[in-house]
Amino acid sequence: MKSLYLLQANFRREAILLKRYLPNTISMIITFYCIFLAMFFGIKIVGDPGSVDTNVQYVIVNYIFWYIAMMAMQDIGWVISNEASLGTLEQMYMSPMGAWRILFARIVSSTVLQLIIISLLLYVSMATTNTWLNIDILSIAPILILTLLSMYGISFMIAGMAIIFKQIQAFLQILQFVFMGLTFLPLSVAPYLAAAPFVKGVDMVRTIMVKGVSLQSFTAIDFLILGVNALVYLSLGLWVFKKCEEIAMKKGILGQH
Repeated sequence: MKSLYLLQANFRREAILLKRYLPNTISMIITFYCIFLAMFFGIKIVGDPGSVDTNVQYVIVNYIFWYIAMMAMQDIGWVISNEASLGTLEQMYMSPMGAWRILFARIVSSTVLQLIIISLLLYVSMATTNTWLNIDILSIAPILILTLLSMYGISFMIAGMAIIFKQIQAFLQILQFVFMGLTFLPLSVAPYLAAAPFVKGVDMVRTIMVKGVSLQSFTAIDFLILGVNALVYLSLGLWVFKKCEEIAMKKGILGQH
């Protein structure tokens, strides 16, 4: 029950922040949409006319997952940096719930709100391009949840780095391009990337949305890889985060900026 209250509190907090800083929220949405339009018209101009529709479908899905990856995997890294700069990081550690539970509730809440915004933008994007994807919620949801868990694992690793180094903004900016490469590159080109975080899940959802298949089209091996990937990266992420906490506490740099 305490975890549910924690999740509700963080969801309300994230919703209030989006509303309170409405100009920033609107700018974020407009920027997302404008970048997509630039990519779309670029394909229209320089792409092969015979494969434009397929390319546009892939661009829509890849760009959306790139955005999700950036939000999910960088979120609590930014949170740690901001809390440290504001001098409130130690207050988080005074909570009986534990810092990692607070951060997990915060990242889940933020992801849910971002997914709502992204879903609206997805339909706007499809209407703009007159290109309609297969939005099979029952097939997409379980894959997306497992994919997000692996993303959260990476996010906790980044948060652990932020606890020790505090300022990691330059590193996060570089990671955006790494995420882009992992999101846009199909597994058919580089099958070994199935071992990388979230790539298998993105590839499966992309197949559902572009090719119109369902969960039954995937093998047990696909789901095994996806499940193990989520479990390994989430467990590893939490372990790295706890180790970084221990290092920061031993050195007395937890609340320093």
